[in-house]
Amino acid sequence: MAMISATSRRHSLLPRIVLTRLSNSAAISAAAVNASDADATSFALPASSPLSPSAAKSLLLKEYDPDKALSIMSSVLYPSSSPTSSRFAVELAVRRLATARRFADVESLLESRKSDPAAAQESFVGTVILAYGSARMLDHAISTFEDVRRLCSAPPTTISFNALLSAAVRAKKHRKVRMLFSELSEKYAISPDTVSYSVLVKALCLSGKAGKAFEILKEIEEKGSKVTTFIYTTLLDSLYKKGESDKAEELWNQMTEKGCKPDLATYNVRIMHKAHHGSPEDVLRSISELEAAGLKPDEITYNYLMTCYSRTERFDEMNEVYKGLKSKGCKPNAATFKIMLKFLCEKGDFDAGFDLFKDSMKHNRIPDFRTLRPFVVGLAKNFKVEEAKMVISVVRQRFPESLISGWKVVEEELGLITGTQASDQAEAAES
Repeated sequence: MAMISATSRRHSLLPRIVLTRLSNSAAISAAAVNASDADATSFALPASSPLSPSAAKSLLLKEYDPDKALSIMSSVLYPSSSPTSSRFAVELAVRRLATARRFADVESLLESRKSDPAAAQESFVGTVILAYGSARMLDHAISTFEDVRRLCSAPPTTISFNALLSAAVRAKKHRKVRMLFSELSEKYAISPDTVSYSVLVKALCLSGKAGKAFEILKEIEEKGSKVTTFIYTTLLDSLYKKGESDKAEELWNQMTEKGCKPDLATYNVRIMHKAHHGSPEDVLRSISELEAAGLKPDEITYNYLMTCYSRTERFDEMNEVYKGLKSKGCKPNAATFKIMLKFLCEKGDFDAGFDLFKDSMKHNRIPDFRTLRPFVVGLAKNFKVEEAKMVISVVRQRFPESLISGWKVVEEELGLITGTQASDQAEAAES
């Protein structure tokens, strides 16, 4: 049944401490845009209707059109008392632009931030480095790191060093992390800290070098540093995914014996493995252990339980978990709707599927194309043409053209294109 994407797990790419350190010390100040920079003029603050970074972040969470994302960012009010909201707003705008392959706009937006007086703080520059990583523009991230001395009037430290390592992971350049770790720490006389090692271990596991990652454990301990829960969780995740559950349990025991307590992400990694290879009872026992440790299951935990119920064809219990999320203080995420919609499509219950889709709209967690395509096909084949058109219409409104080109093929196959639409599409194809 539905598999949970690795990107939906909270322990995925970057230790939270990196973001926390950057957010806590970054202060957003005036003059975010250098008006003399011709490439950055589109980001000048408008004369009216200024937005706080927090308001911009809320708007960007629901906005996928790159032009509208730029418009929102151009309305952000500086200075700001909320560096965290400002960072998230920039990250969201960068993701929208990068998804639409608007890399020149990403560069203009992020380079303009270097003109902000706050760029004299290394933590602020670190947020720019991370944002370039989110856009998969690693060369720009490296250039920004090398510009730290000029911007901050001081050599780079672990703050920007860790941001760059994390940017490489975000950019899916996992194999470059070890090289950057080695070369830059030596070049700039930086002593890697536990966060540096956490990112390195993650990158090694993602690049299929888990054996090398385990060697890092010895290196950390030899330096008298502590192996963090994040590092253990990353290694456990790698072992479980390789099917080496016995080694994973040995590592779990080693972790607890050394006084390193598993956190929610650690338990979710174990639950993920049981969801795909064990029984619902195995998953429920692990959830009980999690709760006994004083932790609270989250929507990811329950997604795995739903996945296990679906895999073992215990659909009524799966549905009960979904219905009970709110009472447990959890909100369904995109993976939740993906699991449920795939199940309802296989069951042929398109009325319930359409209700679920509307619910995903309310939560702003619309599933991906791969999940929605068979759903739309099922609606059309079951004489629910208006519902199918509505789904496609919503997707078209919420996502940029570059993301929805596949829907044209679906519409043509199902005969859902009106005469006007067909004409417009024909003109577009000819131009």
